Amino acid sequence: MIFEVWAPRATSIELSLPDSRRPLRRRDNGWWSVEAPEAGHGTDYRYFVDGEGPYPDPRSRRQPEGIFGPSRVYDHARFTWSDHEWKGRDLRGSIIYELHVGAFTAEGTFTAALDRLDHLVELGVDFVELMPVAPVPGGRNWGYDGVDLYAVNETYGGPDGLKELVDGCHRAGLGVILDVVYNHLGPSGNFLHPFGPYFAGYAGSFWGEAVNLDGPDSDEVRRYFIDNAVQWLRDYHIDGLRLDAVHALHDRRAVHLLAELAAEVDALACSVGRPLTLIAESDLNDPRMITPLEAGGLGMTAQWNDDVHHALHTAVSGERHGYYADFASMEALAKALTHGFVHDGGYSSFRGRSHGAPARGVPGYRLVCCLQNHDQVGNRPAGDRLPLTALKLGAGLLLTSPFTPMLFMGEEWGARTPFPFFTDHVEPALREGEAERRAREFEGFGYDWIAPDPSAEDTFLRAKLEWSELKDEEHWSLLCWYRDLIALRKAMPELTDPRLDRVRVEFDEASRWLMVHRSSLSVMVNFCPDSVTLTVPLGGLLLASDEGVTAGRDWVRLPGQTLAIYRSEINS
Repeated sequence: MIFEVWAPRATSIELSLPDSRRPLRRRDNGWWSVEAPEAGHGTDYRYFVDGEGPYPDPRSRRQPEGIFGPSRVYDHARFTWSDHEWKGRDLRGSIIYELHVGAFTAEGTFTAALDRLDHLVELGVDFVELMPVAPVPGGRNWGYDGVDLYAVNETYGGPDGLKELVDGCHRAGLGVILDVVYNHLGPSGNFLHPFGPYFAGYAGSFWGEAVNLDGPDSDEVRRYFIDNAVQWLRDYHIDGLRLDAVHALHDRRAVHLLAELAAEVDALACSVGRPLTLIAESDLNDPRMITPLEAGGLGMTAQWNDDVHHALHTAVSGERHGYYADFASMEALAKALTHGFVHDGGYSSFRGRSHGAPARGVPGYRLVCCLQNHDQVGNRPAGDRLPLTALKLGAGLLLTSPFTPMLFMGEEWGARTPFPFFTDHVEPALREGEAERRAREFEGFGYDWIAPDPSAEDTFLRAKLEWSELKDEEHWSLLCWYRDLIALRKAMPELTDPRLDRVRVEFDEASRWLMVHRSSLSVMVNFCPDSVTLTVPLGGLLLASDEGVTAGRDWVRLPGQTLAIYRSEINS
């Protein structure tokens, strides 16, 4: 087989095999290659750069001994797929379920996750979104400290394990979205520096050095990330990618990396004959992110929208600190539900400046919205989740909204297990300084930062879902509520209608009730502890969060902290 590596500034590259070392020959554009007929699937190898090393392959497909071990040749063609009838899944009308492979089950593997797919099918979700699966230091990590971006974490089950999970999801009718990180690499085990100018030479964000997307030799750096995206979608049959923190991609080129990636993925979708989705995590509130390429945008299918989360969170929790301050009113929640962005050019007190632009004409499905996700739970000091009552109200609004809803693992039954930040760095300096670094990251967020040690194994173990909680009546009841809401969403076209200009909201700031009108459906929620009676058009009650909700022909009485969905006889 032929080994290839990009190292434009090196004077010599050597391939190290188990029983030999041989030099590579320089080719055009900084690439080096050598043929090794004796090597094949399963062969371990490394590189020496200018006599230094050994280093893993920057495009290593497998790291069986972890980030400090050798690379291993992996042949994608050796895996037998059974998803030949899979035609993909469109994001429109879909619901996403985010999970961390290591914490989703007690075993923390792809194989164990397969055994829980029936639960997700019965819940009614359409996509499974996996937090990053690239190799990381140690045995536990959120995944955003990944290196060796073309490989798969062996702790979870390696490349074959990921393929088996994707294959199983497709057999179950579930699409798969993979969270990928292209704005930085982890601080441990990152051996790209010796090979070439993969980095820009300055801190791109709080998390690490900026990637070289627009400097000298950046053509091949961009290709490194685009080829990585294509690998997941083509070779692992992944249906979409969630792109971490794209606002931390420093790119001043006329054609942004995201636009280049969108064009490449669109071409791949035409080739494989199934829809491929790109979801950006962006806090810019810039509608160009989700404007199609042909209309002058960056071509992302969708983006995460924190504004809806913040408005829902403040309404159901009562929290007002940090960035929640601008979202504490019923007016802000009403704007989030009808306009998508709350900060659409107005003043952001958390940032101390104006922020965002209006999302005029953007269909709601392009905004992925949630009540909880790994960040909004895990970036709290203790990683604590919302209580059951808050989840009932928030889920009622989220799952009847015009957006693409996303749930976080365990949310559907009100899991009591926290999801704090956890790592397992092997270098003492990184391990011992992680807690302090984490506290610095969230200065100004309004938290009294008392958090468990990120490096302690128990911090990770406590994050694992306790599936036995489903035996408790209160957790089972909440699961049934989520199932009913999802079933109603799929049965009523009004609820998946993405046209924001067709959503109408009434509210009372003092009494803290809110009513969302979706054609003939009205979603009424009472956030106060006191009961309220609301006048509605003639009709009947479809679904209620509490048995105490009562309704007449033109009124609905909501006890404190309850939600009801009502259908009028004529469109409101």
